[in-house]
Amino acid sequence: MADENQAKPVSLAEVKNILKRISKDREEMLYEQKIAFEHAQRFATLPLKKTEDMIKELEKLDFLEEKHAYKIADILPKTADDIKTIFAKERLSIGDNEIKKILDIVEKHSKE
Repeated sequence: MADENQAKPVSLAEVKNILKRISKDREEMLYEQKIAFEHAQRFATLPLKKTEDMIKELEKLDFLEEKHAYKIADILPKTADDIKTIFAKERLSIGDNEIKKILDIVEKHSKE
């Protein structure tokens, strides 16, 4: 059984949807919620469904961890350098074939 206290990644699109619901349910959001909502509105460019589909497809790549799939879906890298930047602090070595697979998935879900 999974530890209920363990943190699970959440996409920016999901944060946007959660905070949108909160803003409808409450008269006023907390300051931190407002800031997070503004950030999510500005940077979550894809709808939740497309983001979820992209994450599922990225997670099928055996060289990516769940956290990487979420980060890629949030950032939507467009170049190989963008992907290398995402993995710059990781101990993961990512090759040109892997980069191409990631870019293809991002492009596919960004255009649909």
